[in-house]
Amino acid sequence: MPGPSVGQLIEAARAVRLRARAQYSGFRVGAALETASGEVVTGCNIENASYGLTLCAERVALVKALSEGQDRFTRIVVAADADTPTSPCGPCRQLLWEYCGDIEVVLVNLERETARYRLSELFPVPFDGRQLK
Repeated sequence: MPGPSVGQLIEAARAVRLRARAQYSGFRVGAALETASGEVVTGCNIENASYGLTLCAERVALVKALSEGQDRFTRIVVAADADTPTSPCGPCRQLLWEYCGDIEVVLVNLERETARYRLSELFPVPFDGRQLK
């Protein structure tokens, strides 16, 4: 059974972006994570007054997927209202690498795709379990 098209993932990321709790920054982000089985798990950023406890859309989607028993992923779409590509932050890159590996990362704004990468291009020298052996 084929998985969702990139267009369907983009649509899902843009839609969930509207649920973001971005009362401090006003910067709403949505993410749609595709599982290897073709499911789509979405997440949006959830801000906190301390900022340090803010959860990014990518991490929300990943944690939801992991908590639902998913453990293999193929790509993630990140949607934000910005002219330039809005790529995952450092903590998101770390967690995506550890749990998803070298997945495709598609960055979009409200009108078009702004960039497409492999996670290894965004996170070329990762720290992972190999260093802990």
